[in-house]
Amino acid sequence: MVLYTGEEEEEDYLYRFRELWIVHPALMGTLTSVVFLFVCWTIRDNLKVRDVRGKYVFITGCDSGFGNLLAQRLHRKGFDVIAACLTEKGSDDLKACTCPTLKTVLLNVTNPKSIDNAVTFVAEETGSKGLYGLVNNAGRATPIGPTDWLDMEDFHRVLDVNLIGLIEVTIKFLPLLKKGQGRIVNVASVMGRLAFGGGGYSLSKCGVESFSDSLRRDMQHFGVKVSIIEPGFFKTGVTSLEIIEKDLQRLWNRLCPEVRFAYGDKYFDNYLKVQRLSMKTLCSSDISKVTNCMEHALTAKYPRTRYGAGWDAKLFWLPLSYAPAIIADVMLQMLLPRPIGIKKAVAKNQVDV
Repeated sequence: MVLYTGEEEEEDYLYRFRELWIVHPALMGTLTSVVFLFVCWTIRDNLKVRDVRGKYVFITGCDSGFGNLLAQRLHRKGFDVIAACLTEKGSDDLKACTCPTLKTVLLNVTNPKSIDNAVTFVAEETGSKGLYGLVNNAGRATPIGPTDWLDMEDFHRVLDVNLIGLIEVTIKFLPLLKKGQGRIVNVASVMGRLAFGGGGYSLSKCGVESFSDSLRRDMQHFGVKVSIIEPGFFKTGVTSLEIIEKDLQRLWNRLCPEVRFAYGDKYFDNYLKVQRLSMKTLCSSDISKVTNCMEHALTAKYPRTRYGAGWDAKLFWLPLSYAPAIIADVMLQMLLPRPIGIKKAVAKNQVDV
């Protein structure tokens, strides 16, 4: 064992460092490059648009949740916010917690005439400036459940809002966004990257991802930037257990005897228990994690293409979406109960034979 004085130890350390640098230049060069690129990316990511006054932002789905909070935050920052609400109550509640300079308009994204009225209203408000920001936030989750519990109407109810409505709103606002060389922020979901749970929700969010990618590439020539928000699970009206469970009960009650028998009598109760546990465990009440991403997409000089929002999105859902399908399938199978009625039916048929 060799004992060093303080000076000798320091000299030995410096010698080893120089030796590492000389013997492994490729390693040191790579590490230096990674650190340099990370610092550059961080600096670039934190550059902000200097003046937001006079910039108009139109947000859909502002009755509650993400849209409501974002409208309030952007308004306080000096943006000219036009908040679209589905109901008069949602509009009145938003006005009550802000000031008269925040404008609201009623919008049903499944109604072409309602969209046209909103476009006309925004065009009159923005004038020659055009529209700086469009945030497509409006959406719904139900009906959602096992695929063979659903019919085509159930799929349309979600797809018409989350995907078709979003596309129509975007296309009709594009002339104003081109005029303002603005930004489009589309709210997708981790379920758009990793589909699980039957129904139109995952389909719609996957469609939002694809539409946003093609739109971004088309609009880059006109100075319009497109960003995608991919939230994990958050406590909003969309993830309300009361609404989801009520709709699941409706689906279960209308099942034909053959399908219900295949799942088993206890499947529905087990499904609800697992869902309650997962929602309480995964759902975050801090929805500002999502609005922070939306705000960055609107205020950053160089907005990101995609924003993962929430610890579950960043650490579980999005990484799992890159895993081989067999791993993702096994992980997701662990989250939901398995039908047991079909096993009984097979066993009964074997005994009869």
